[in-house]
Amino acid sequence: MAKIRELVALCRKYWRWIVFVPLGLILAMQIYFFFQIAWWVHFNPGSTSFMRQQLSVLQEKNPKAKLQHKWVPYKRISRNLKRAVIASEDSNFTDHEGVEWEALLKAYEKNSKKGKIVAGGSTITQQLAKNLFLSGSRSYVRKVQELVITYMLEFWMEKERIFELYLNLVEFGTGVFGAEAAARHYYGTSAANLSAGQAARLAAMLPKPRYFDSHRNSAYLMRRTSLILRRMGSADVPR
Repeated sequence: MAKIRELVALCRKYWRWIVFVPLGLILAMQIYFFFQIAWWVHFNPGSTSFMRQQLSVLQEKNPKAKLQHKWVPYKRISRNLKRAVIASEDSNFTDHEGVEWEALLKAYEKNSKKGKIVAGGSTITQQLAKNLFLSGSRSYVRKVQELVITYMLEFWMEKERIFELYLNLVEFGTGVFGAEAAARHYYGTSAANLSAGQAARLAAMLPKPRYFDSHRNSAYLMRRTSLILRRMGSADVPR
């Protein structure tokens, strides 16, 4: 009991430090995110938190491992791929403000039934937020931070810029990031020259790119590619 009383007394004495130091650190982090995103309105990221994490994993097995990644301007990415990604990942991308709350609620209900986090309900902007700053781990705390960054992205950037960053930074396979690297890796062509079928297949891989990189003849991948091809005609793409 004496030790407990000492601990309580210590907490009372230093409660301001206990409360305000963590809050200050959290606030400082949000300010950093806010102004980093402002910088990226006009300048391209060299890498992302998720890319660096994946490189570290690859280098544990091969210290000389490198990522496949090459930035290309939005206009040099095939419209086929743009339409395919919108059709696959976020059909309302041009209409919403970064978050689709109905999708998040459905994901929450699914997670509650499963007893663990198995769905995220993320938009393209949310996926970009995660890739830029966060890890691949899943938790509700990380989800809240993802939402904050999402609204920062939507505050600073036009939809076309958000989509340009996404297409250049998203993971398409083991160590493969961005549309240009994906086009070269899978088809030996440039992102500008992707056909509708090639684009649909790349978009179909996005939920599990590393898995589909090594399971390219998956029956699910074929079915998903066909579905995306049918949906591409109605996809609303940022100009």
